[in-house]
Amino acid sequence: MITIAMAEDHQMLIDGVKSFFEYDEHINIIGTVNNGEDLVKLVSLKQPKLVITDIRMPKMDGIQATKAIKTKYPHIRVLALTMFDQPEAIKQMLDVGASGYLLKNSGIKMLSKAIVTVANGETFFDPNVAFNFMNDYIDKKVTIGTSEKVVLSNREKEILQLIANGQTSKEIAENLFIAKTTVDTHRKNMIRKLKLNSGNELVKYAIDKKYSF
Repeated sequence: MITIAMAEDHQMLIDGVKSFFEYDEHINIIGTVNNGEDLVKLVSLKQPKLVITDIRMPKMDGIQATKAIKTKYPHIRVLALTMFDQPEAIKQMLDVGASGYLLKNSGIKMLSKAIVTVANGETFFDPNVAFNFMNDYIDKKVTIGTSEKVVLSNREKEILQLIANGQTSKEIAENLFIAKTTVDTHRKNMIRKLKLNSGNELVKYAIDKKYSF
């Protein structure tokens, strides 16, 4: 059983992770906190096998917390789960003893893989940051996560680009000389493929990701 203490200042993320692993026979989240200071106390109290921590948190950040934990409990493994993909942030976490680095947009399945990998004594890197540090780990056993590639059709990519430009389904239909119902069908298919929950999330995805066509 992999026992886990988790620190994250967004309670919604904690709740989502706890819900996913609630019935997992091999992973047990035994405590959660919202800042680094409380994480150090929790680790001291419950002695988990693995710690999942964000970097930016109140009171004490994840780097300081990891250093304190690894100094006192070098056998406890640490996995960083964060939005920061800057090389300096990654290096600081690795320097204080983290054994894994995962970005929050990587998905829950990759988190599960990272947990098992790090708990087994190996190093795990998110595929979007691994290239920065592979030369330093050439002689060590390292696992790099693999993302599930979403394949959109050429027409879907075309429509997604127009969505990113702020066009409505009616405007897209007129520009592409197709029926509005056809555009709506493509929207639904993209929402399904991208594992989104609504049309608003599709619009946000198109804009935030700045999709490369």
